[in-house]
Amino acid sequence: MNKNIVMIADQYDRIDGKDAYQSDIKRLTLGTPTLEINKNMKIVAQIWKETANGELEISTELPIHQVLDLMIFLSRTLLYFREAYRLPLLYNPEKPAVERIGVQGGVMPIAVCTENPNINEDIQKFSQALNDLGELTGERLRVLSRIFEEMEYC
Repeated sequence: MNKNIVMIADQYDRIDGKDAYQSDIKRLTLGTPTLEINKNMKIVAQIWKETANGELEISTELPIHQVLDLMIFLSRTLLYFREAYRLPLLYNPEKPAVERIGVQGGVMPIAVCTENPNINEDIQKFSQALNDLGELTGERLRVLSRIFEEMEYC
């Protein structure tokens, strides 16, 4: 089970946000891929869940660049919603694009999903959910900021 794992964060279920102490996610790991789909990646992040018989198995495995891309996407979204209250619908239907972030010679376009037929209601709920999760996300973002400063990437 621990073959090719280099870094491990056990007892994740104790700090898994609103599911803390009730989460079925027990472990986070970093190592070489185990899933065939990621065989060309050198390092992956893995989320381990406990099965019905009490054993741990990989639930999700993401290449490191995808984990970072998700953090970029989430961080930009959090920044967007800091100012979105200024817009009557929390977005501009005429200009739903938020930003185009250059990565790896291309761009990651970030926009409000106007293809969602319920976007006006869903964006309100989403914004409220972000506010409700402020304590959980804020603490983690402060930790990330401190680590990035230590890494001298800021």
